[in-house]
Amino acid sequence: MGNKKNDKPENKGGENLKKFTEDADLKSNLGRIKHKIMVLSGKGGVGKSTVAANIAVAIALEGKKVGILDTDFHGPSIPTLLNLNDARPTSDGKSILPVNFTDDIKVMSIGFMLPNHDDAVIWRGPMKMNVIKQLLTEVNWGDLDYLVIDFPPGTGDEPLSVAQLIPGSDGAIIVTTPQDLSINDVKKCINFCRQVNVPVLGVVENMSGLVCPHCKNVIDIFKKGGGEAMAAQMGVPFLGRIPIEPMIVEASDAGKPFVYHYSKTEAAKAFSKAVEPILHIPERETSKSGPDENLPAKKDGNLRIAVPVAQGRLSAHFGHCEEFALFDVDTEAKEILAETRLAAPPHEPGLLPVWLAERQTDVILAGGMGQRAQGLFTDKGIKVCIGASADEPQKVVTAYLNGELILGDNICDH
Repeated sequence: MGNKKNDKPENKGGENLKKFTEDADLKSNLGRIKHKIMVLSGKGGVGKSTVAANIAVAIALEGKKVGILDTDFHGPSIPTLLNLNDARPTSDGKSILPVNFTDDIKVMSIGFMLPNHDDAVIWRGPMKMNVIKQLLTEVNWGDLDYLVIDFPPGTGDEPLSVAQLIPGSDGAIIVTTPQDLSINDVKKCINFCRQVNVPVLGVVENMSGLVCPHCKNVIDIFKKGGGEAMAAQMGVPFLGRIPIEPMIVEASDAGKPFVYHYSKTEAAKAFSKAVEPILHIPERETSKSGPDENLPAKKDGNLRIAVPVAQGRLSAHFGHCEEFALFDVDTEAKEILAETRLAAPPHEPGLLPVWLAERQTDVILAGGMGQRAQGLFTDKGIKVCIGASADEPQKVVTAYLNGELILGDNICDH
């Protein structure tokens, strides 16, 4: 009996140690990768893997070191798209080494682990989660500028697992086709990203018209513009249209990256254009995390109100302010207790909601803010008031406390 009583604490301690070690390995491994980009779609058959592979190659063509991680258990396409079906990862004795496609592109896929190309993966959720964690923790990517992660379609276990394991991702590229059947599912994918705090970098409309190989005219067989209209409706960037070209099919089946071998085509140019915003994502300042030491502690029952400031007044464009004025207020006495000014962090997708939440912000008073940003703040439990005038921050906060703040139109609703 005595031994049995001691078993449980010992096992629990072992589990905690194992979890700590895995998390430390995960943080250490991914810490060598500057940017993590997820490629998702709410529906299968939209060419998501083709987009992921060509975007990765397009980034590498700009002189960046890139990794491609294929997490599609039931349809791993990356090995075929890169002519790596017979490749197998190796080991250095401590970790898994990804397959080198070129000197600047490393690849890891679930498909590499299957004994035969035609084997079906029949695994339940926990098994998939463990394998994904193993790929992220044990694969030695080395120093990368970008890791492009190709997700399975939908919003199930695999996307959720990766989103949870990479909370610091730069965001997701959402792939759709123009027709309503695809767009309706992709809207769910965007909402999924918002719920798990993954910024949406933009939408790519794939299969946007067929380029005739003879006359080079474009035939809109799946309609046109549905992805762009949906992006505008959901308040996310639109990255461009990729037309259907017969050479894309030929190149994909032959394992030749289309964007490299057919760089002068309209489709290849569209891929390169879609990559431009990704290349300008600023690097995170990892040394700054958690609340500032000089920020006063917030007392129970009080609120902390954030006001974006530019040139001494409330900034009309929330994401481009110079600094934030943080006010601790007593709502019953309707008075300001303390004010702290903090320099604004780098303007990059999804950072401000996390940054302000870490500083215990309850309310934001802003002139204008995009729909996507509003959704991210709401997910963090932060109330957003839009349409405040460009006045001195103290006056804006005082008007809010007295119920006299007049809110106009959202001047940067994008």
